[in-house]
Amino acid sequence: MLYLSYITFPGPEQENSYLMRIKRTCYDSFYPFRILSRHRLSRLDLEPVTILYGGNGSGKTTALNVIAEKLNLKRDSLYNRSSFFADYVKMCDCRLNRALSRDSRIITSDDVFDFMLDLRTMNQGIDRKREELFEEYLDAKYSQFQMRSLADYDQLKKVNLARRKTQSRFVRETLMDNVREHSNGESAFLYFTEKIREDGLYLLDEPENSLSPEKQQELVGFLEDSARFFGCQFVISTHSPFILSMRGAKIYDLDEEPADVKGWTELPSVRAYFEFFKKHEAEF
Repeated sequence: MLYLSYITFPGPEQENSYLMRIKRTCYDSFYPFRILSRHRLSRLDLEPVTILYGGNGSGKTTALNVIAEKLNLKRDSLYNRSSFFADYVKMCDCRLNRALSRDSRIITSDDVFDFMLDLRTMNQGIDRKREELFEEYLDAKYSQFQMRSLADYDQLKKVNLARRKTQSRFVRETLMDNVREHSNGESAFLYFTEKIREDGLYLLDEPENSLSPEKQQELVGFLEDSARFFGCQFVISTHSPFILSMRGAKIYDLDEEPADVKGWTELPSVRAYFEFFKKHEAEF
């Protein structure tokens, strides 16, 4: 499914014309101006899967944030939105082939990290409560409790429940089931599968973060199936060879000037991996 057909960014002349009109000169940064234009990236023509490749400072995350702002996509975490961001976005142009679904969003590394922290905190809180309930069970089961007034009714129910149930059943029925404890990689993968639904445009900023090589390959399979069978479109920033290898992906190399479309096996970092493993092939 192709929701977004293309997006254009202002070139150096447009940027300079705008910046010359700014009378104040005390700004430390004019971000996002002079980021994408530095790599002469003026237009992205998108496919069902489009990948932005490049090193730190290449502008791949900036491009995703500009697209998200232009399309008013949902996001969970804050980002570096400078005083000039809104004016820059107004200077961009894009073409949508159809209305975006409500599930369309941008997913950043901060979103995934916050989710993992929340999940861990929830588990720790439940674990503490479980220990308290173990103690309550033993106190209630072996107490010499006698009801003396209506105020003791709740304690009577607890004592009767403890005497009828095993310790584990008492805790389960008193406390919600514990959220399953995930590894960081499992939690990160869970976030993607929960947020990505059918028929949506999704911008993914370095989704490989917190994922093992095995989980990255599992994510690639999930994304490929979502694009092929479930009407999703993806724009992804990454330097992971596993994600760069996605079938049918159009890859923009933002380290080139001007930014150029390349096959994944032509990219310098992928070639570096290839040469390294070829060098050590006999050790395998």
